[in-house]
Amino acid sequence: MKPISIQLYTLRDQVNNDMASVLRRLTSIGYAAVEPAGFHNLTPVEFKKTADDLGLTISSTHSPWAGKDNIQEVVDTLGILGTSFVVTGGGPDLFKDEATVRRTADEYADVTARLAEHGITVTVHNHFWEFEKLDDGRLVFDVFAEHAPNLQFEFDTYWAANFGANDPAALLRTYADRCPLLHVKDGSLIKDGPLYPVGSGKMDIPAVIAAAGDATKWLVVEQDHSETDMWACVETSYAYMTGNGLARGAK
Repeated sequence: MKPISIQLYTLRDQVNNDMASVLRRLTSIGYAAVEPAGFHNLTPVEFKKTADDLGLTISSTHSPWAGKDNIQEVVDTLGILGTSFVVTGGGPDLFKDEATVRRTADEYADVTARLAEHGITVTVHNHFWEFEKLDDGRLVFDVFAEHAPNLQFEFDTYWAANFGANDPAALLRTYADRCPLLHVKDGSLIKDGPLYPVGSGKMDIPAVIAAAGDATKWLVVEQDHSETDMWACVETSYAYMTGNGLARGAK
């Protein structure tokens, strides 16, 4: 089983008030690691110390968001955090047609190469728009990945389904050797529809996890919003993943 982490964007309302208490509660649930998206009331040094004191690993980070203009900031921050995985990605305008997709891939490839010199792996996080089709019927993601074969991904399994249009497990099998990180979420598979705790929605979570290969190092739970109390969602997701042998927690 692969270890379980959680994207702290999930608990953004809670960490705004007290990041340290959020990390303590996640530890008590059993999460093995966290993926920050902003440090809120802590500096990166303070965040790292708090995580270390609790026995939490920092699996990867969305802060700072990797780009061509902040290479040194990324290097310095990841040196503090002790992780080698940083994330980047973009909005729908960066994937609107083939020419734009190729330009976006070139930019990410350049950032990837520059950070690789420092032992840092850039992972591109997708949303649903990368899994829509171009006018010729090809998936945007396929064109993007083919054009820049050295890119690695934080593969968001829910958005890859594109609300039921695609089979995310089949797609993941195709790109498994390029996906060190997976975002695991669940929901209605309806555009703008509700999201649910992992294991409570329409996603075939066991099939998705089975599609992951040796390259996948972390299963990162993420929920953009929840129909239930977010802490209940976080706890239920952990219990489902670890209780069904889909991920390894700290307990």
